[in-house]
Amino acid sequence: MPKRIVVSKLGGPEVLKYENYVMPNELPRTMVRIRQTSIGLNYIDTYHRTGIYPVPLQLPFCLGLEAAGNVIEVGSEVNNIKVGDRVAYSFSPPLGAYCEIRDFDADKVIKLPEHISNDEAASILLQGMTVEYLFERLYKLKKNEKFLFHAAAGGVGLIACQWANSLNAKMIGTVSSNEKSELAKKNGCEYTINYKNEDVVKKLSIITKKNLVNVVYDGVGKDTFDISLKCLNFRGLMVSFGQSSGMVENVNLHGTFNPKSLYYTRPTLMHYIRNRKELEISSNKLFNKIKNKEIQPNIFKAFNLSQASDAHKLIQSRKSTGSIILKP
Repeated sequence: MPKRIVVSKLGGPEVLKYENYVMPNELPRTMVRIRQTSIGLNYIDTYHRTGIYPVPLQLPFCLGLEAAGNVIEVGSEVNNIKVGDRVAYSFSPPLGAYCEIRDFDADKVIKLPEHISNDEAASILLQGMTVEYLFERLYKLKKNEKFLFHAAAGGVGLIACQWANSLNAKMIGTVSSNEKSELAKKNGCEYTINYKNEDVVKKLSIITKKNLVNVVYDGVGKDTFDISLKCLNFRGLMVSFGQSSGMVENVNLHGTFNPKSLYYTRPTLMHYIRNRKELEISSNKLFNKIKNKEIQPNIFKAFNLSQASDAHKLIQSRKSTGSIILKP
């Protein structure tokens, strides 16, 4: 009998339960059945676990947005995938990736190229496609453009360092230690600011010769919101794509954005891979970056699926650098 992780009630990592479950006898016509070998852990999983992001599922529910594995059965109407194919999926509802075997819509899975392993795909697909839409479609970074990216040594941050370097853009990344600064620079970050002992706004002003930046990518939220706004030039764009430190509250829209005519967006990957064409565009750009050695997957640690609560504790500690995966 296969195993999975469910959220028994909203709360801390301790609410994650490891349990048996039963697969349906009949596979829907448009789906494939995947024996999962690698499951991606993403910070958004903690939002779903705690209820910060409400999910339209009754408790208990299976967690997770991303995984890779091998196809063991295909529905009668599936023509583009066959048994034995290695596939991956990311950020396509419904939740439920934290499991050993899963049925999934064939139109929302991606076949993996030979140069990417299942573990690598599970560790990078969501984070890599996030960077793709942030840098290539939401706002097109220019050659030699300086910009600010918070948490440069995290899972998304290290991919951002490499992607920016491949575009010859000059990333200014915030970090919390000298070790993380070295890691970010090793991955292509042009400048780093240690927010523990440096004033981010002052240091960025020096780096940009008081020109500030036209775009800030902020996945931290409450702790960095005001800092991000101060780093933006007139008509600058604030891209708030996450809130690992908590949600920003009580924003006075006029007082916050009007003084410099700032733009603000709160995007999500789901809205940038809304159809098969967009999914293929995003994943193929990422796969080509990996093939050309412009992006290197970085698996920080692998946990057994049964240890999901320990993995959640680690990602919330902010002590990880790179990606975390779960192994069924």
